[in-house]
Formats: sequence, C-alpha cells, structure tokens
Amino acid sequence: MKPLVVLLSSLVIAIFVIKIIRKDYDFALSARIAMSIMLCFTAMGHFVFTKGMAMIIPPFIPFKTNLVYLTGLFEILLAVGLLIPNLKVITGWTLIIFLLLMLPANIYASMHHIDYQKGTFNGNGLSYLWFRIPLQFLFIAWTYFSAIKIP
Repeated sequence: MKPLVVLLSSLVIAIFVIKIIRKDYDFALSARIAMSIMLCFTAMGHFVFTKGMAMIIPPFIPFKTNLVYLTGLFEILLAVGLLIPNLKVITGWTLIIFLLLMLPANIYASMHHIDYQKGTFNGNGLSYLWFRIPLQFLFIAWTYFSAIKIP
C-alpha cells in the first residue's frame, strides 16, 4: 500500500512541478519521475528490512542477503534509467521483466505468511495477493505506458 501512495502522490507533485517549470504538462515524464521515486522508496526497504526480504526468497535460492542488497541496488539503477531519455525504453522493458520476476517471491511470501517488515511468519497470507498482484500489474502497465509506449 505504501508504494502505491508514494507513486500517486509523487505523480501529482511531478505533474504540477513540470507544469510550473515547462509551462506545459508532460504526463509521461511525470509518471516516470513518480515511478523512479517509488523505486527508490522500495529500494530502501531492501536495506532496512533485509532479514524479512531475505525470508521471502524461496529456500532453493542461495545467498539470500546478498540478493536482497543486489536487487535494492538494481531498483535504484532502474529508477535512474527511467529518467535518462536514451535509456527509458530499455529500462522500461528491464523493469517490466524485473517486476514479473519478483511476483513469485510475493506469492511465496503470502503462502508462508511472511511479514517482511518484521521478519516474522505473521503476515497477511494469501489475502495479501488480492492487493499485491493487481498492484504489480499496475506497476507494469505504468512502466509500459510512461517509458515504452509514449506518444
């Protein structure tokens, strides 16, 4: 829920700041700025909630803590890439693939009731997926329409 609030509030602010600076609206740029801010916000979670984030990685994957740090850094790189005009399309496709690859970790976390913020097994369970899966597809559509299929 927090990433969605960050995304939407950042979008509103970006729309108005760009309107003030450029004297015109640029919704695609505003959406990319908002996605970049949201990605930096979620990347922080990889460094603050490392133990819980490592718990959502299935057992057969080694080096969980390192992978959590690596994906956090990757999210920051994606955030920067969305803002560089020559890289926005390739970054958009890379982010979409990344978001699709993260979906199984979210499903695993739900099935095992993992609360990644507390690092416990007291999470919301499968009911979490009713929000998380549509949210993930919103992020994918957002990325596609703001970075790849722009007018």
